[in-house]
Amino acid sequence: MTATERSVQLVRIAAEAAAEKLADDIIAYDVSDQLVITDAFLLCSASNDRQVRAVVDEIEERLRVEADAKPVRREGEREGRWVLLDYLDIVIHVQHEEDRNFYALERLWKDCPAIGLPESVKRVAAQRGAAR
Repeated sequence: MTATERSVQLVRIAAEAAAEKLADDIIAYDVSDQLVITDAFLLCSASNDRQVRAVVDEIEERLRVEADAKPVRREGEREGRWVLLDYLDIVIHVQHEEDRNFYALERLWKDCPAIGLPESVKRVAAQRGAAR
């Protein structure tokens, strides 16, 4: 089984929204063969709590407007260090850089196929990498 077209569409919209708010290390995995509860995970990080919230807000807004999607569950918003948005088809993790490094979710899903992200996301990542 592979992620549905709808799931891939949601991942790409969310990734573009995250990149627009300067999230780092944006990665998406097709976890549909490993999990029955969702098709894909999107992981990204931000340098501070305020930026985590800004990334989350932008993702929610873009998915609502462009895909008529609303999260069925939202966790961690109060602390602003690791926010999980559950859209059933996809689960989005926006983490503070420190939490991202500590929990290293990529290790858990590294055997799953990556979902290709839009060129605009890759461009933003390249520009941010060059600026550092």
